[in-house]
Amino acid sequence: MGIAGDSPGVTISVVIPAYNYAAVLPRAIESVLAQAESAGSVELLVVDDGSTDDTVEVLEQLLVRYPERFRALRKGNGGASSARNAGIREAKGTYLLFLDADDELAPGALQALSEHLIAHPYSRLVIGGHIGVSPDGKRREHVPEYLPDDPVQRLRAYLLDKRLALSNGACVMHRDVFERGDYPEQFRSAEDIPVFAQALANYPCSLIDRPLALVHKHDDSLRHQFSHAKAGGLALVDEVFSPRRLDARFQGLKPEFYVQRSLSLFRSAYLAGDADAAKQYFSAAFRCDWRVIFKGSYMRKAIRLWLGKGV
Repeated sequence: MGIAGDSPGVTISVVIPAYNYAAVLPRAIESVLAQAESAGSVELLVVDDGSTDDTVEVLEQLLVRYPERFRALRKGNGGASSARNAGIREAKGTYLLFLDADDELAPGALQALSEHLIAHPYSRLVIGGHIGVSPDGKRREHVPEYLPDDPVQRLRAYLLDKRLALSNGACVMHRDVFERGDYPEQFRSAEDIPVFAQALANYPCSLIDRPLALVHKHDDSLRHQFSHAKAGGLALVDEVFSPRRLDARFQGLKPEFYVQRSLSLFRSAYLAGDADAAKQYFSAAFRCDWRVIFKGSYMRKAIRLWLGKGV
């Protein structure tokens, strides 16, 4: 598979991890190429994570159509985290933007980012908005409006209060962020939370009040989604609050996040029809904080389970 030549002085590297998205991968690639040159020092790197569909052929065709416009590499399948970590190692840019293969950059996003980084050279995490695109084509714009100055409050806003939303494709991170830890490869779900958390907690951040990406929603089955979440389970809590990622200032948030993660997994298990797992996760939340009994929607589901009324 061809690889474009060196790209000296690259400021932003757009990394697209790709696994079995041959049908929509050209859309993602072309959304970057359409604006990369006018935005200045930008490179595009596609990481094929061992796809078994036509991704290899699609990339070869695009490399012929757009010679020297982007680089592509292929590796064995290891999951999204593995592909992103390969991108971190191979990309030349100071800042990295990870765009999912089934999404696309919003027009003008790279130019807006370049201008923002010039105006905010201290920023190590730039948080932009996105446009959610549902399967029926409906669009909904999400633009960030809230970013506390205090790192603890910033982390709370992201992990617990849900007042600060971060999405792949709509955030740009400086390489410094990954000195504390890269994407944890043992997780196939929510693997970006530990990285976003360490960035918010430890580095200067800034907002850009415009959409940077179009995020396409999918009708994935609840069972399929839950299978990945269940595999990681509550171990994600320890990964997020690993001392190398978050120091003692932030550890007071860990019990609350443990309860929230337990209830999130409980809800997912309930909706996926896994009654045993749902009971385990609700029990874990209750043991950590008995006040979960006052969370009405969760408690109603729990009562149905223990009364044997199914899910």
